[in-house]
Amino acid sequence: MDAGPPLDRAGLERLLAREAVRTALAALAIPGAETRLVGGCVRDALLGTQAADVDFATTLLPAEVIACAKRAGLKAVPTGIAHGTVTLVVASEPVEVTTLREDVETDGRHALVRFGGDFRRDAERRDFTVNALSLGADAQLHDTTGGVADLEQGRVRFIGDPAARIREDALRILRFFRFHARFGRGAPDAAGLSACVSARESLGRLSHERVRAEFLKLLAAPGALAMVETLSETGLLARITGGVGEVGRLSRSMAAGEGVPMRLAALAVASREDAARLQDRLRLSKAEFAALSAYADALAASQSRTEIGGDGLRALAAEHGLAAVSGVLAAVAGEPRPAIAGTAREALAALRRTGTVPVLPLAGADLVAAGVPAGPRVGRGLDAARRLWLDRGCPVDPDSVAALLAHAIRAAEP
Repeated sequence: MDAGPPLDRAGLERLLAREAVRTALAALAIPGAETRLVGGCVRDALLGTQAADVDFATTLLPAEVIACAKRAGLKAVPTGIAHGTVTLVVASEPVEVTTLREDVETDGRHALVRFGGDFRRDAERRDFTVNALSLGADAQLHDTTGGVADLEQGRVRFIGDPAARIREDALRILRFFRFHARFGRGAPDAAGLSACVSARESLGRLSHERVRAEFLKLLAAPGALAMVETLSETGLLARITGGVGEVGRLSRSMAAGEGVPMRLAALAVASREDAARLQDRLRLSKAEFAALSAYADALAASQSRTEIGGDGLRALAAEHGLAAVSGVLAAVAGEPRPAIAGTAREALAALRRTGTVPVLPLAGADLVAAGVPAGPRVGRGLDAARRLWLDRGCPVDPDSVAALLAHAIRAAEP
């Protein structure tokens, strides 16, 4: 495998120069103790990006971390005290400080740990080599598992025996694919892939919420398409989504720059029933479920047409929302039905520029002012006007509005 761009060693200096990092390291610098930056923030710094989360590992016990923070005037929150984690609030930024740990036993979901003092052993209990790097206050980079070489080569490898790492936490199956989608180049590590496929039954023991979080992060990664293809080919995708994936639609959705909800919809939603299934399996949020449901409705409406032009596009957007219609057009582009005319793409671009969808230019008050008695007749008239308005491509010019009002009045007659 060819090496990628050189790692950004200066990124480590920028990481150490961050105010929250400098302040935390100074507060925890006491004789006989050692504290290092660990994990993703070190990895991302080498890749030239700044991680949102900053994590430290320390030989200090949690009570000592809290005492150091108080002496430095920092707020300390025992967010995970049972596992040795204290969150310090430094310059309005939360940073996590965790006492070095060693696993005593694990059931694949939860680990029993004890505190330790060996950075090498702490690194060995992590998942992948690229996540096991640490950086001292003296700017020395520590790499005991080969993570630097793997970053350079675009490899994502489990630390030690992949099967053993997965037995410790089955979520690492999804993390393997997610991290390769973000950092990997070429085919995934063969030993890691084999271990993930062999341990596929263990996915069923994970909470729906953990699976959702990892899978949605995977879909956001640059290499998501190749990894979803691999998940599909190995049968793992069906265990995640409960259905067959439309990888071609996902490809088109990603190429169009659609966001994660529409990527998920393109991949796994062909009907309202699919949206409901995904809500159950992945514990989607209300907003995510609403987005997938709107996509399903827009997909059904679009496929009832042989062709979509500008008027049809505006009507679909008015009925189902701009995001859902945009997601559908991206996913089905090039499919036999519906044919998407250039005018539809122009109309979509115009709606995107404004960020709005057409709104019926008629209200109940207009009918009442025209002499329709308030009550059910107004609703009947508005429903008829809306159907005509949608059929005509959502016009809003004065002549069209007048025609809509006349149509509504006739429909409201007893």
